[in-house]
Amino acid sequence: MAMNRHRAPAQDDGRRSGVGSAADVATADGATADGSVADGAAVRLFHSLSDPVRLRIIRLLSDGERRVVELTRELNLAQSTVSGHLACLRSAGLVDAHPHGRSTFYALAKPELWELLAAAERILDADGSAGALCPERHRPEPAAACGVTVRGCVLSGQGRP
Repeated sequence: MAMNRHRAPAQDDGRRSGVGSAADVATADGATADGSVADGAAVRLFHSLSDPVRLRIIRLLSDGERRVVELTRELNLAQSTVSGHLACLRSAGLVDAHPHGRSTFYALAKPELWELLAAAERILDADGSAGALCPERHRPEPAAACGVTVRGCVLSGQGRP
């Protein structure tokens, strides 16, 4: 007598069981459900920064371009895993790839990324969750106070220190 093994369908209680991709929220053209292409680009950007391995890849690439084989060795991860993370970073426009002979080299594409990571550090620091996201050599210079008093602006002396 053959046993029939069927799994009962999972109950959908509104929670997601895994990490979704930006494609879950944005359409193929990058637009979100309400049609905003800019929101879709922002979703891809912040999704690409939401994984600790991708943040490590960004920090490694801050030292210069690397091949996948070098990243797999430094991260101690499978080639397919590293390639998947690089694809995510490329789709967000943060990493460029260029072939050189039989190898492909990956490099950071946006120097503005350091400003974003430094701002994220300040936000985390304000909440007591300090973390080093931006390598010291890539930290943007602190902005000078503009002289205009703006409520909430740390630089004008009206915000939190």
